[in-house]
Amino acid sequence: MNRPAPRRMFAPPSVRALLAQAGAFPLTLMTVWLLARSGVPMSWEGVALIQGGLAALLAWWLGLAVWWRGIELVFPSGVLLARGFDLPPSLFLGLFLLFLLVYWSTFRTQVPYYPSGRDAWDAVAGALPDDRPLAIVDVGSGLGGLVLDLARRRPDCRVDGIELAPLPWCVSRLRAALSGSRVRFLRGDYDTLNFGHYDAVFAYLSPAAMAGLWRKAEREMQPGTILLSYEFDIPGRMPDRRIVTTNSKKILYLWQF
Repeated sequence: MNRPAPRRMFAPPSVRALLAQAGAFPLTLMTVWLLARSGVPMSWEGVALIQGGLAALLAWWLGLAVWWRGIELVFPSGVLLARGFDLPPSLFLGLFLLFLLVYWSTFRTQVPYYPSGRDAWDAVAGALPDDRPLAIVDVGSGLGGLVLDLARRRPDCRVDGIELAPLPWCVSRLRAALSGSRVRFLRGDYDTLNFGHYDAVFAYLSPAAMAGLWRKAEREMQPGTILLSYEFDIPGRMPDRRIVTTNSKKILYLWQF
C-alpha cells in the first residue's frame, strides 16, 4: 500500500494550523497549572488567550503566513465567545456543511473561492484572438460568470469551465440551464483535464497553485495557445503581456506558447 510522504501530508497550511492548535493545548495546560500553583487567578478568557498565543507562536515556527497566525491567535477566544451565545449545535453543523460545499478541498489545493468580476471578463475577452474560433476553458470556474459571459460575447467559441467545489458547480450548471447557454461545466480537479484540447486556458487561482499550473501548461499546451492568469503571476516566468484592468487596476497576465 502506498502511503503519502510525511512532508506532503503536512504541507497544506490547514493541516499545519490544526497541528499548531493541537500542539499548543498541552503547553496551555502546563502554563495554567504553573500559574495556578503560583496563586495567579485564571479565567476562561485568560486560558483562551494563552492557548491562542501559544498556537500563534507554533504557527510561526511551522512557517505559516501572518494571517494564519492571526487566526490561531483569535480562534480559541472566538470559540469561547460562541459558547456564550448558547447557539444550537445544528447551526454549527449547517455552517460547516455550507463551507464544505463552497470550499471543498481548499485545504489541499490552497485555492479558495475568488470571484473574478466584470473587469477580468472584459480583459480576457479583449486578450483572446478574434480571427478564428477558439476552445477556451476556465479552470476553477466558480459560479460560472466568466464562462457564461465569454459564450455570449464569442458565440463562435467553445467555452468550458471546470470546478471542484460542489455548490459553485451546481450553481453554474443551473445558470447555464436557465439561460439556455451551450457552455459545458465539468466537475473535478483541473489536473485531470488535458490543456492540449484548448486554445486558451484562464485561471484565477492563488499564488500557491501557480508553479503547478505552469508545469501542467508547459507539458500539455500546444504551440500558438495562450495561458491567462488574473492577478497572480508565475514566479520566474516572464509573461508576454500584462493587461491592466480598467477599474480594479489588477493585472491579467498572458503567456504565449
